Amino acid sequence: MCFAFIFVSYSAALPLLMSAWSMNATQAGIVQSAWNLGFLVSLFSVGFLGDRFGAKRTYLWSGVAAAVSAVVFAVFSSGFVSGAILYGLAGLCSGGSYTPGLTLVAERFAPIHRGRAMGVFLASGSLGYALSIILSSRLFPMGGWRLSFLVTGCMPAVGLLLSILVLRKTPNLVHAVSDIRAIWRSIPAVIKNRAAFLSMLAYTFHNWELLGMWAWLPAYLAYVAQAAGGAVDSAAAMEGAVLLSGVTYLTSMLGSVVGGALSDRLGRSASMMIFSCMSLFISFSFGWMAGMPLVILFAAAAVYNFSAIADSSVYSTALTELVEPWHIGAAYAVRSVMGYGAGVISPWVFGLVIDLVSAEPLASEPLGWGLAWTCLGLGALPGPLMIWFMRMRPESLRMARGRR
Repeated sequence: MCFAFIFVSYSAALPLLMSAWSMNATQAGIVQSAWNLGFLVSLFSVGFLGDRFGAKRTYLWSGVAAAVSAVVFAVFSSGFVSGAILYGLAGLCSGGSYTPGLTLVAERFAPIHRGRAMGVFLASGSLGYALSIILSSRLFPMGGWRLSFLVTGCMPAVGLLLSILVLRKTPNLVHAVSDIRAIWRSIPAVIKNRAAFLSMLAYTFHNWELLGMWAWLPAYLAYVAQAAGGAVDSAAAMEGAVLLSGVTYLTSMLGSVVGGALSDRLGRSASMMIFSCMSLFISFSFGWMAGMPLVILFAAAAVYNFSAIADSSVYSTALTELVEPWHIGAAYAVRSVMGYGAGVISPWVFGLVIDLVSAEPLASEPLGWGLAWTCLGLGALPGPLMIWFMRMRPESLRMARGRR
């Protein structure tokens, strides 16, 4: 949970940073994309490191790097260029809290309970996202975006200390052979696994939507709240909107648990299909709801957060069941390149659409937001099709002991 604070500290402060750092929407998206790019490289690397040196050791040493880089970003970021570089560096150092953590969960829990366990693990991250945004909204009036960065940037160090205590008796398992060339040779084996590769494709389209939504949700809700309130106390309206966007992240915590538990009962692909279609519906409608009452919009945001992440734990669980244990690190690495590659592009495309529409003389700001959210839906649209193809593969019977 504590490692997750830095993941959304930038998006929480984005309504303030666009003015403070003189950024247009495209530049604002690039900073978030820099984080996702760094995180992509990190996930790819730690996947192999986990196979080579063990998940526990990789998790803890990556935690050291995450703690240091988060503080560096909080202290020294001061504009678009420094923010993009240092936030990208923080992302580069933060992947060890994710894939090695998933591997530790997979090593500890039997398949019959693994979906629920993965859901709880991801739910703790969602709780960290929610608390980071809520805390940031309370810190803005006291010290602006810098104070919020300093506080949230110190939380990975707290997470490192807690991890050292919790994992002190956990064995460090190394599944792969010691020859590093064998680890690289595992990539073709993972790609040739048709069911596993289809699940990675579905995860890629899922990430386009999820990471774009997380990057821009606080800014969108702040825009809607300020537009509804007019010029009267717009700063308070913005802070309130960021606070409520953090509250909606609590539903994503519930979504991780519900999605994982449902996949244990109904099957992995059924759970994936239900929640991917639900979030797709909201992606195509959310951006066009700007004129509706705020209570409806915030309720939609809560359901959006719930459904968009509910299948995340299921993708992770399914992958551990579709590939051999000694290929798990490589499988997560390949999936990370694909999924976070989409996540690198989608926040930037979102901001680019807003800027392109705003440059048109006859276009309105609500039109820009509506088309930007629609782009997230279009990018995620092939996901359910990949899930269906995966379900049709005979290898999918490995999932949840036959409940594919």
